[in-house]
Amino acid sequence: MNYDILIESANALLKDEPNNLSLLSNATAFINDHINDLNWVGFYLYNNGVLTLGPFQGKVACNKILPGKGVVGTSYVNNEVIVVKNVHEIENHIMCDANSMSEVVIPIRNGKEIYAIFDFDSPIENRFDDKLVQFLRQFAALIEKYIDFNAPLI
Repeated sequence: MNYDILIESANALLKDEPNNLSLLSNATAFINDHINDLNWVGFYLYNNGVLTLGPFQGKVACNKILPGKGVVGTSYVNNEVIVVKNVHEIENHIMCDANSMSEVVIPIRNGKEIYAIFDFDSPIENRFDDKLVQFLRQFAALIEKYIDFNAPLI
């Protein structure tokens, strides 16, 4: 897969989104359409002390995650990208879909503050190699570039 071409395509799509809801929705759809072997991709938006489900593609998901809970909450507290080869080996993993085997979470930041956690799940163990994670980081950087951190979601 040519990730450089995907980044160019994503840039063309995301740069003209009219609002944050549209941006985040199309971001999840883009990833879902172009990356194989995912069973969930979406955002958890930080607001008033909780990470709340935002735009996503996949099965019904957990709608609230507290900071420090699960992979998403841990990413928020530690302000870091986390790659999990096997979610069943994570003690505090929150299981929204029993078919998920591996996961990547990437903070979306407004400077030092975390706006959201971008979450990717796969039904395949160890699905996220270094090249794919690097692409997902670049994709997240596009979101940070185009999102209006001062505007409401819609």
